Amino acid sequence: MPEPESRASGFTRRRLLGGSAAAAGAAGLGLGAVALQRGDSGLGQPAPTATEPFYGPRQAGIATAPQRHVAFVGLDLRPGSTREDLIGILRIWSGDAARLTQGTPALADTEPQLTARPARLTVTIGFGPAVFAHAGLADRRPAWLRPLPSFRIDKLESRWSDGDLVLQVGADEVTTVAHAVRVLCRSVTTLTTVRWVQRGFRDAAPGQTPRNLMGQVDGTENLGGADLDRLVWDDGAAQPWLAGGTSLVLRRIAMNLETWDEIDPDGRELSVGRKIDSGAPLTGGAEFDAPDFEAVDRLGIPVIPPSSHIARAHHTHDGERFLRRGYNYDDAPEPGQVSNSGLLFAAFQRDVDAQYLPVQQRLADFDALNVWTTPVGSSVFVIPPGITAPGGYIGQSLFEA
Repeated sequence: MPEPESRASGFTRRRLLGGSAAAAGAAGLGLGAVALQRGDSGLGQPAPTATEPFYGPRQAGIATAPQRHVAFVGLDLRPGSTREDLIGILRIWSGDAARLTQGTPALADTEPQLTARPARLTVTIGFGPAVFAHAGLADRRPAWLRPLPSFRIDKLESRWSDGDLVLQVGADEVTTVAHAVRVLCRSVTTLTTVRWVQRGFRDAAPGQTPRNLMGQVDGTENLGGADLDRLVWDDGAAQPWLAGGTSLVLRRIAMNLETWDEIDPDGRELSVGRKIDSGAPLTGGAEFDAPDFEAVDRLGIPVIPPSSHIARAHHTHDGERFLRRGYNYDDAPEPGQVSNSGLLFAAFQRDVDAQYLPVQQRLADFDALNVWTTPVGSSVFVIPPGITAPGGYIGQSLFEA
């Protein structure tokens, strides 16, 4: 039967699937996530049949209440891919994501039983710089869309960095994430290759902020409400097609938990700038109380060290704020190692250069936690606006502007 979602660009799902035996192997992907917002409580036990809307002016998975599990998937376009190829990919992803997020099997879904528990599934699609070259739309590429500059703390690996396309797939159940990733990757195997898959998770008791694997409460200071419109969602002033979109910076940060284990509680708290047990700033109060960076003890020594993580990460003005979402990862250790753990740090903002880079530069220059953390992956993507009704596709405003 013809598939209307792909005909407009001369595509059929069969062409994209091609010989899909390879796709099943390439997309044995999926698993876990964490997203953190100020005041974000634990999810408790969400209903497995709960759904998040797919259609809307902005893509889901950003301002959405964070799910327990996520997979970020970076893909590269095969050489010779064209504008029509890209549109075909996006049509199929949009159609399948709309179905899967509502608990309906994707077209050509070989495991439809796995869609019965959508568990608040969201699928977020983004573009790397190469998309604009393949599409012949270099003049519509945002000025900030490029790899981050090199920081002295970085030890980046290509297996965790860059990419032409990205999928962020989040849900409250691991099986749901795994199935959605496999379906979406399998459907475009003749035009893309999977560059990397990064899986994360979050856990927290109801009413509590999640912790990272260093034991720290992680995600206390964040954006919400009207700040999202002002600082996260693009207004289309520079690139009209991007109104309602945003940017994603994804950093993979390895933690040396073996040496962190050697630090006593006081040393840990001075490095972070917060109490380990409660998450409260060292200047006192409760977790969400504002830290007092000017406070000193009886000897005139700052209570919160200027080198502490929260001091270095704190914005110097309102324009340096962005939406933070952190996801733990805990992968199989390399030979000779005890652990392979860390944080997948996702930052969403209108302008990477103006909002994210100044903060990252301060952290790279002098953050006490740099002794125990190392960035090993880094990617930057533009997240197009959403679509408001069936028949459209993510990225349509770029290609039809």
